[in-house]
Amino acid sequence: MPDLAQTQHFPFVCEGGLVANRSTFIMRAGEALQLENFEPDVEGGYRRISGFKRHIRSIVPQTSSSSEEVLLVTFFNNNVIAARGEKIWSSASTDLGTGPSSAIAIDATLSGSGTVTVKSTTGFSSSGSFVINSEEFTYTGKTATTFTGVTRSTNSTSAAAHSASTDSARNVVSETWTVRDTGRTSAGKYSFERFNYDGNDKIVLVDGANAPVVLNTSLATTDISESSIAGASIVSSYREHMFYAGMSSTPQELVFSVPFDEDSFNSGQGAGSVKVDDTIVGLKVFRDALFIFCENRIFKLTGSSSANFAITPVTRNIGCINGKTIQEFAGDLIFLGPDGLRTVAGTQNIGDVNIGTISGNVQSIFDDNILDSSVFESVVIPEKTQYRLFFTKTAGLESRTEGIICVLKRQQSGQQAYEFSKIKGIKSACTDSFIEQGNILILHGGFDGYIYRQEEGNDFNGTAINAKYRSSDLTMDDPGIRKHMQRVIVNFKPESTIDADLFVRYDYESAESARPAAYPLDSSDIAGIYGIAIYGGPTYGGTSTPLVRQPVEGSGFAVALRVNDGGVTAPYSLKGFQLEFDLGARR
Repeated sequence: MPDLAQTQHFPFVCEGGLVANRSTFIMRAGEALQLENFEPDVEGGYRRISGFKRHIRSIVPQTSSSSEEVLLVTFFNNNVIAARGEKIWSSASTDLGTGPSSAIAIDATLSGSGTVTVKSTTGFSSSGSFVINSEEFTYTGKTATTFTGVTRSTNSTSAAAHSASTDSARNVVSETWTVRDTGRTSAGKYSFERFNYDGNDKIVLVDGANAPVVLNTSLATTDISESSIAGASIVSSYREHMFYAGMSSTPQELVFSVPFDEDSFNSGQGAGSVKVDDTIVGLKVFRDALFIFCENRIFKLTGSSSANFAITPVTRNIGCINGKTIQEFAGDLIFLGPDGLRTVAGTQNIGDVNIGTISGNVQSIFDDNILDSSVFESVVIPEKTQYRLFFTKTAGLESRTEGIICVLKRQQSGQQAYEFSKIKGIKSACTDSFIEQGNILILHGGFDGYIYRQEEGNDFNGTAINAKYRSSDLTMDDPGIRKHMQRVIVNFKPESTIDADLFVRYDYESAESARPAAYPLDSSDIAGIYGIAIYGGPTYGGTSTPLVRQPVEGSGFAVALRVNDGGVTAPYSLKGFQLEFDLGARR
């Protein structure tokens, strides 16, 4: 029998992610009933996500309407490649340097001899124009790290102060847009493949309506005139053959080029085609095979050449909703099926019977978004072991646009498990992720014509990030005894200043229960509390995982914690909580 005279302690770790498919009565303490714009952190806990900013400061030029969305964004040869309307464009970009010498002095006047120092000018033309924030510049020359002959506030822009970049405030120097290809009539969403068959890097682009187009390192374009692949919307390189699919007239056909030539289709030299018995929606090379994702089936193509290419089924019972959701993730292929996220390994292991999803905990979010979303986009953030899926309704408000974060992380038990949370407020028309100079870049094109960089800043391009966490309803293993709450100890890891609110709610937030006012979660008051460690963190004086000991009011048979963050401060991770309470009477 518990000692009613002593204060009780109930610690728990923030672990398990968002759970939307189970009753709060059977949820584990660390699982979240609400987890919005927080991400499961591979280092433990739930981290408020970072924001996004405009990466290229000037808008991608429109063809005929300001309502044209960005149809393509990717990175090639140190340039951002984008498509909008009937044209394909390029723009170089680099970070402004991090030292004082790299900043443009406040109110400085640059003349023909002016210079601007940046991290790198690779990808920029030998002369031209660039943009920092809202100010446009022209230049007549460049070195490896400087623009020379700089003139400020050109093209009717105003001179402004530009500080050097920091990790929290990045200034990107971007080139104004240069057209690379025109006449892309009725183009849809682009797919692309980077390749090198002859010692020269290239990228091939397909848009579902026009001839595929190839860009070389000079960003010159060449159309592929082969009639059998006109209007291809899917492209992938496998065994040095370029494979094309998604032609509206032959939706079940996969056409491949001769080896080492993306633009040659002579069957006598190794080109050919194969067919499957379903509409192809996506291709992905994985573990020496080309996986062919269809609407209702999945196949894989193996072999080394046209002489021995063979197609075998992976499953005939499950297909892929949209090819843009297919990603290599955590040593597997992940994709969106009709009933949520799936992995190829799981599909192959189980076979055609009762194939399970990995996203059962958040199935309701998929149910709410799959049928009426017009755009599906996804990216992978490797260092976070994170997959992001964006659901977009073309006419929907950005603030209401939802997505899913999936993280594969190791639990306290030592087992690996998928944890989920919800994204709200990122409306992505197209996406890409890639490595630039050792750093991961996550880009998305907007419905407003701009290119944005995710994992940047503390807000959504000037809009506050509305982040919410709610714990399960905690009975401390005895729902029949009233708990008189004394303190909540919050264990968290700040990255800078924190400005959030902690709420304590009782008895499943019934109308009759106590509803104390918000308690500020303020990082200015952080401290290590001697002798109190929630799990694996420092017990005294540490700043990486500090503790806040917050006195609270109220009582109930069940207790829930909420954290609401509607500000623009830096991210932080909620690591765990400890509830301190006195026991009251039994019901």
